[in-house]
Amino acid sequence: QLRERTALALNEHWVVSANTVNNPLGYTNYLRTLSKDALGNYLNVMTDVTLNPAMGNFLNMVNNDAPPAGEHANENYARELMQLFSLGLNQLNPDGTPVLDSNGNPVPTYTQNDVMDLGRALTGWTYPPTPGKPPQNHNPEFYGGPMVAVEGLHDTGPKTILGQSIPAGQTAAQDLASALGIIFNHANVGPF
Repeated sequence: QLRERTALALNEHWVVSANTVNNPLGYTNYLRTLSKDALGNYLNVMTDVTLNPAMGNFLNMVNNDAPPAGEHANENYARELMQLFSLGLNQLNPDGTPVLDSNGNPVPTYTQNDVMDLGRALTGWTYPPTPGKPPQNHNPEFYGGPMVAVEGLHDTGPKTILGQSIPAGQTAAQDLASALGIIFNHANVGPF
């Protein structure tokens, strides 16, 4: 019963909408992901929800390819991951009160550059292949497993997130693990 209550609480925090994900398998598998991770480590929740195709569809991470020169990757999931799902808008003290600058203003947790580089770190993922169909660069909408990486569509350049560097040349999975590790280890994740 604790697992179900915790999964319900996670579902109130990590939200997907039936307006976007109107496939019963998508929502059922999303709830299964939350239930599986409900009593585990928050990094596992962050990773599994990030790779869930329902979330990928809802917040535009699925088929978010490396951007052409001079353009930006889709930032929707990157921004929501930091703002709503992990860090919040402002830095927090261990007791949950806001960190203030010398003028008494809250100190932002992240910058627009962090959002842009996180968006790049999250490129190259598509839906899992539909059973019986060959994998494609952009698989058709299917919710029967986690999203899969297409390395040729991943931005392999260097990135900086929350002041920490992610080196060039990493795979989509390595960039994902690096980026989520940086966010998970930020002091805000505890109080937030």
